[in-house]
Amino acid sequence: MSAETETLTPERMPYINRELSWLSFNSRVLEEAWDETNPLLERVKFLAIFGNNLDEFFMIRVSGLQAQRTAQVADVAADGLTPTEALDQIGVEVARLSALAQDCWKELRRLLKRQRIEVVTYEELTADERTNLARFFEAEVFPTLTPLAVDHGHPFPHISNLSLNLAIVVNDPIRGQRFARMKIPATFPRLVPTGTTTRFVWIEEVIAHHVGALFPGLDVNHRAVYPFRVTRDADIEIQEDETEDLLRSVEADINKRHFGFVTRLEVTEAMPTTIRNLVIEGLEMDPRNLVATGASLGGELGYSSLMELMKVDRPDLKDKPYVPRLPATLSTGQDIFGAIASNDILLHHPYDSFAPVLALVEAAARDQNVLAIKQTLYRVGANSPLVPALVTARDVDTQVAVLVELKARFDEQNNIAWARQLEQAGVHVVYGLMGLKTHSKCLLIVRKEADGIKRYVHLGTGNYNATTARFYTDLGLLTCDPELGADVTDLFNYLTGYSRQTKFRKLLVAPINLRQEMARRIQREAEHAKAGRPARLIFQMNALVDPEMIELLYAASGAGVRVELIIRGICCLLPGLPGWSENIRVVSIVGRFLEHARIFYFENGGEPELYAGSADLMQRNLDRRVEVVFPIENPKLKAHVVNKVLATLLADNVQARELKPDGSYERLKPKDRKRRDAQMLFQRTGQRR
Repeated sequence: MSAETETLTPERMPYINRELSWLSFNSRVLEEAWDETNPLLERVKFLAIFGNNLDEFFMIRVSGLQAQRTAQVADVAADGLTPTEALDQIGVEVARLSALAQDCWKELRRLLKRQRIEVVTYEELTADERTNLARFFEAEVFPTLTPLAVDHGHPFPHISNLSLNLAIVVNDPIRGQRFARMKIPATFPRLVPTGTTTRFVWIEEVIAHHVGALFPGLDVNHRAVYPFRVTRDADIEIQEDETEDLLRSVEADINKRHFGFVTRLEVTEAMPTTIRNLVIEGLEMDPRNLVATGASLGGELGYSSLMELMKVDRPDLKDKPYVPRLPATLSTGQDIFGAIASNDILLHHPYDSFAPVLALVEAAARDQNVLAIKQTLYRVGANSPLVPALVTARDVDTQVAVLVELKARFDEQNNIAWARQLEQAGVHVVYGLMGLKTHSKCLLIVRKEADGIKRYVHLGTGNYNATTARFYTDLGLLTCDPELGADVTDLFNYLTGYSRQTKFRKLLVAPINLRQEMARRIQREAEHAKAGRPARLIFQMNALVDPEMIELLYAASGAGVRVELIIRGICCLLPGLPGWSENIRVVSIVGRFLEHARIFYFENGGEPELYAGSADLMQRNLDRRVEVVFPIENPKLKAHVVNKVLATLLADNVQARELKPDGSYERLKPKDRKRRDAQMLFQRTGQRR
């Protein structure tokens, strides 16, 4: 790196637009739906995930840019784009991806038909199927439908977020042409069985072909029924400094998602311009947020509904079931406290079972020697076995304190329910620090033993969610390390009481010291390289966005540090650029399991350090969340993570895509005909650890 480029600034350095990088990630998800090596129904699942991802993108990320555009914000971001320029580029890319998704569904539908799984149009139904559906409509659907007239006496009705609706043109023999809107109830499946469990029709088609029953005495043709779908801004802001009851405030604010401004109106090309304009006017939306697709009444508005096809009982068209294993140290029958006391235990989910974490909490709940249990809960899911265990612990007078993060996006309702249940059981429930989300994954168990008080700790990169632990890749550490135990104790005091904690023994904690300590270690690596000492960085993350961290990685590359990044999602850094990032390689792995771990390896001049934790290198994680990054110091476990986990991920040539200097991703191919699928290798060989 030349002297001129040693001092980098966010305005000058290469930086990929965050939203465009995210769309590139969702494109990689869509690639999996096209991939013929995936089982057919798994391909359908990836298309559904693509659609769900896009919904959330418009609800959260696009909505923010649209609000800036409306406010005429002209600020230039780190990528050099104004909000309007970014939205223009996003629109082009979304249109491209949507066209690819539509082609993909046509191909998948054709292949499904070969396997005698059919999604048909109403015209393709047999007479018997039409009879069956007519009975279904009359008995179950018709009573739930509420057509709403739209005219001078009937204002345009509110349309909720992600709802599927029908715009209906009705001919009144007296008043002439009229317009009505009807919401399709979410209580029914989108894909309705026609009489068998493998042949389906979209529910909007069933309703459209029986719509005349809703307008007796009027003329309505099913071809004058047009589906449309609305996406609204769902990025709620909770004014914590203006509320005394955070739980009630969050509960109230969740409902605001139904009333946010419209970020996207999806219609079919068949919808006449007059009807489009009527809907746009009724929604009081920006016309630029209209998205027209080539879909008809074929169900292509909202690909997320295709997930319903995973219920079809065809195991031959799905991934083979994978049964997570227990690490050898937990397979001997030794009690879990004794096992952890003997040695640190590393869990690599989903290859290792999440059961030991549950077993630890359940054992602590029953153990009379356990004095206290403290835990953070971010996303625990709807049917968590952890909560009953914590309630049991309280029943035997163990001190139980739980931090429930009420602001975990889209999990607020679940977390509110768990918080109330825990409070009713007498558990000490806190909701975190004002202005910060608590995203850290920490469990502390204080136990009285013969030789004194011992602290058992679990620290992880993923949520305490037994469901997602089966398909998210994460690391978890079970340890009795006294210094980590003391640090986690201090952390909980920071979270539950009043504390100005500024130092920890081993933990890196945001927003206290994580940014500074990560920066110091990256800069230290550059100094090692300049001095001719071993220097290498290997980071695995979900996202790399923070301009300061990217600047430091560019500088490290310029100093000669070998930088290898495994980043599943957003990456705003550009590798391989002369004078900037010649020594940086970036790969993204998208496969059966969601790569979710955050791991940070520092060569450190021959004295390596290894950390894992809850934080990505994003501004929100470093500055606006409570995050915990913890060291893995046991030599055997450290070697396993570096030489087996990270090395295997970096060698992947099946599911990995490499980021090129022009910002595109290229899927890697086996050069020596030897396939190295990291996730498959972990399934096959991990038990040898």
